Amino acid sequence: MKKIGLTLAAGLLSIAGFAQMGGGFGGFGGNQSSTDTMRYSQKFLNINYAGDNEVYHNLDIYLPKEEKASYPVVIHIYGSAWFSNNSKGAADLNTICAALLDAGYAVVTPNHRSSGDAKYPAQINDIKAVIRFVRGNAEKYKFDTSFIATSGFSSGGHLASLAATTRNEKVADVDGYKVDLEGNVGQFTNFSSSVDAACDWSGPVDLMHMDCGEAMKMPTSPEEVVLGVPMAGNENRYKALSAPTFIDPSDPPIIVCHGKKDNVVPFCQGESFYNALKAKGVKTDFIPVEDGGHGFNMYSKENLAKMVNFLNEARAAKK
Repeated sequence: MKKIGLTLAAGLLSIAGFAQMGGGFGGFGGNQSSTDTMRYSQKFLNINYAGDNEVYHNLDIYLPKEEKASYPVVIHIYGSAWFSNNSKGAADLNTICAALLDAGYAVVTPNHRSSGDAKYPAQINDIKAVIRFVRGNAEKYKFDTSFIATSGFSSGGHLASLAATTRNEKVADVDGYKVDLEGNVGQFTNFSSSVDAACDWSGPVDLMHMDCGEAMKMPTSPEEVVLGVPMAGNENRYKALSAPTFIDPSDPPIIVCHGKKDNVVPFCQGESFYNALKAKGVKTDFIPVEDGGHGFNMYSKENLAKMVNFLNEARAAKK
């Protein structure tokens, strides 16, 4: 009972702390569930990508205002410390998603299982199912699957980064711990879950080293809740949750954006991830935001333009 109480307290603490930052789970830096700046030609809401009618397996699709035969795709994942299973309607719609739509990208915002629904690797299994769903429904939703990227804020940035660094990994052995990174969610398991680029916005990517700087302290950390075990004696499982573990030179381009004043996920998470990518020869870029907090002051026109330019360059390099 004590363990359950601590876990519940951690979840409530995290939710309360994030909500106070403005915008709840979605953007933390303002009203991210607003669609005031989103310009789109079509939207498709509450599409179930797993075929199980579960809310946590629903996604939304937005197509750019300028109508074309097909569009490159960015899957943008909300942040919630993995505590939410239904925050796609607050997934930085007014900022990151609006900028992507204006740049001609179709935007997909998925739900995924929370740490209360299932333990890791369920969350990355869901995101890989979304990627396969996009490929399996290319004609229906005008997706140009020659370019699919993942993007995300906070825990969404973690999942977006992990999808990129594990694009060639189905089942991994991490120091004796075998983890099924692919899963079998949905009806399109014969399609690839590989992505062509990723954008990490303030993500906790290295769960082995969340103490690298100042960050929110909780009785039970979100990473312990999503794994279901403490780090002591289970270091290999925390390593298997961490995107840097899987970096290799074949990884797609990854851009990292992190605020220097982030007091939820420390700045050193983004900085060390960028350095690790660069050291392995992965094409990368880093946007350190001087006055950036956990969502606050992050989504300037300049930073959003850098994200779009990075994705455009990644697309051009594939042609």
